[in-house]
Amino acid sequence: MASTTTVELLLLVLLFLLLTAAAPGFSSSPELSSSPRSFHRRHGSPFLGQAPNDRRFQISDDMFWKDDRPFRIIGGDVHYFRVLPQYWRDRLLRAKALGLNTIQTYVPWNLHEPEPNKWVFEGIADIEAYLKLAQELGFLVMLRAGPYICAEWDLGGFPAWLLAIEPPLKLRSSDMTFLHYVERWWAVFLPRIAPLLYQNGGPIIMVQVENEFGSYGDDKAYLHHLVTLARKHLGHDIILYTTDGGSRETLDKGTIPGEGVFSAVDFSTGEDPWPIFELQKKYNAPGQSPPLSAEFYTGWLTHWGEQNTETDANRTAAALENILSRNGSAVLYMAHGGTNFGFYSGANTGQNESDYKADLTSYDYDAPIKESGDVDNLKYKALRRVIQEYSGVVLSLPPPDNGKKGYGLVTVRKIASFFEVLDGMINPRTAVESEQPMAMESVGQMFGFLLYVSELPIMGTSSILKIQKVHDRAQVFVSCTMDKNGGSPRHVGVIERWSNRELVIPKVSCSSNISLFILVENLGRVNYGKYIFDRKGILSNVTVDGAVILGWKMYPISLDICSKLFNVNPIKQVSISRTGNVFLQNRLQNHYYTFPFPFAFFFISEKISAEPGFYEGRFYIDSIEQVKDTFISFRGWNKGIAFVNNFNIGRFWPLFGPQCTLYVPAPILRQGENVVVILELHAPNPGLTINLVKKPDFTCGSKQYQK
Repeated sequence: MASTTTVELLLLVLLFLLLTAAAPGFSSSPELSSSPRSFHRRHGSPFLGQAPNDRRFQISDDMFWKDDRPFRIIGGDVHYFRVLPQYWRDRLLRAKALGLNTIQTYVPWNLHEPEPNKWVFEGIADIEAYLKLAQELGFLVMLRAGPYICAEWDLGGFPAWLLAIEPPLKLRSSDMTFLHYVERWWAVFLPRIAPLLYQNGGPIIMVQVENEFGSYGDDKAYLHHLVTLARKHLGHDIILYTTDGGSRETLDKGTIPGEGVFSAVDFSTGEDPWPIFELQKKYNAPGQSPPLSAEFYTGWLTHWGEQNTETDANRTAAALENILSRNGSAVLYMAHGGTNFGFYSGANTGQNESDYKADLTSYDYDAPIKESGDVDNLKYKALRRVIQEYSGVVLSLPPPDNGKKGYGLVTVRKIASFFEVLDGMINPRTAVESEQPMAMESVGQMFGFLLYVSELPIMGTSSILKIQKVHDRAQVFVSCTMDKNGGSPRHVGVIERWSNRELVIPKVSCSSNISLFILVENLGRVNYGKYIFDRKGILSNVTVDGAVILGWKMYPISLDICSKLFNVNPIKQVSISRTGNVFLQNRLQNHYYTFPFPFAFFFISEKISAEPGFYEGRFYIDSIEQVKDTFISFRGWNKGIAFVNNFNIGRFWPLFGPQCTLYVPAPILRQGENVVVILELHAPNPGLTINLVKKPDFTCGSKQYQK
């Protein structure tokens, strides 16, 4: 038995330790620490990730540690906003069977705040439900909170209404007005996910600040401000991280020194990762740089007009093995790509903003889990073999591929031409009048189409029309203003952002002025690079024979309204086409223009095949067992948008290619009658049919467009 003196001494030591542990100095700002097993301060701060409970995710000894045990991240991006909620579990189970232990996802601000102060966290935007499901299935989560995300998503995830603010904001900067809206967004979003942080019992182990900022700018004040905001709402225990390209230049500009923020890297698949991981160490504190490729590319994106991108399965697997075999960590980008439903696909530019390349509706990405969830492919099997070897766990068998159904040819009928039903697609109260054309965002039209209308004097000869700057694609029509000859406006031609050609307006025999109609389509805002401030519509003067055309009326086109003409339920778009009038009222109060219904046009009597029109097809599914995924083939059509049972499944453009088919997930379909509504901007398939097939097709398009 110990002596009384010994017992008293032990009690004093224990009391001292308890008092030391409770000292207020241990609540100071976290930095990276070298030992997850030690709770005493190092250089004045505890290690990153320290939490007051038993759940801890930390960085030390150039490793990740989960609850004081070494942990290797083998993750993959699966974006909740590119998958119908009914399929979240299915896609995550396939990611689990691939061997992933972590899911990474972006958070698109524009999905959650489509209008100023209108917050959306339901349906496909129910991120909390998605994160809880990921945890239920055994995943950790790396959350890429933005506010900028890139992601081949419209405007890099920024709400388009930011572009309507005057004076113009400087996105991704310490511009105080821009930061005001960021602060408002994060003040709503971050507290919602704070209970889901790992130390609070949730799955989130790391939160990314911005995205690849080193490839864009050099505004450290902006990055530090984001860190301050994140710490304010999430506390000091969560690991914040950045992701930048693996070069000294991008890491110099994109990392955040002195804030305890972990710097991760990305680089081309097949590039030797280990010199890049050595460089990564220079941007993290000593011992705080576990090698992590935060975007290990399993494939690549594809633009309209290009050949579909595919990468070799065995080379991709070998590149992953090169990382995992030396205890590195990697996040597959993408594990599953999904679909850019509605109008949310983004775009890229080349040397200038006219070198514009819009992204496909499909975001298959040649990922191991295909757009429709299929895993019976070489890439999935090759990556799974590598992960199985280095993960040290027995992987579950992947679920079988979901059933597909080819419902066959469906005959469609033309419901109406675009101009015949124009009065049903516009609201006179939201029309805007001004001397010069205005950007889409400035009149509240965030997605889809805007119709510009003006008048030309009577012309005795043909004339040259020029638009110096249009984003992105303009279809030009003319008609006589007062001659009641019936028919439709005469199609003059198309002006595209990337070609910007002049158009010849033919001689028009009218007894009065000539009405000029320019229908402008937004093909998706730039999501990456220096031209990200990508307003849409006509952004310059319009001239005819060198004379500037003044006096314009702009009509936002509502596809919600037009669907009422077709004896079906209103079309529900994935993306909102307008912002609320309250936001724009002050700016536009002197521009609103109203006129009586119906829309009073008198057109030239001439049938033109290039006129936009609406088409409808119906098909029947006999039993619930026959409701399966399918693909609509638009081979033989030109360009447009398709809706299935009121759901906007996205843009089609087989003339440009390479995507011929649009994915239709089974949850959109139903037993009984199913309705397809198509807005074709030019001419339909000559046979007036669409084909519902079992497999995707990326072989459309003219070779002259594909590079």
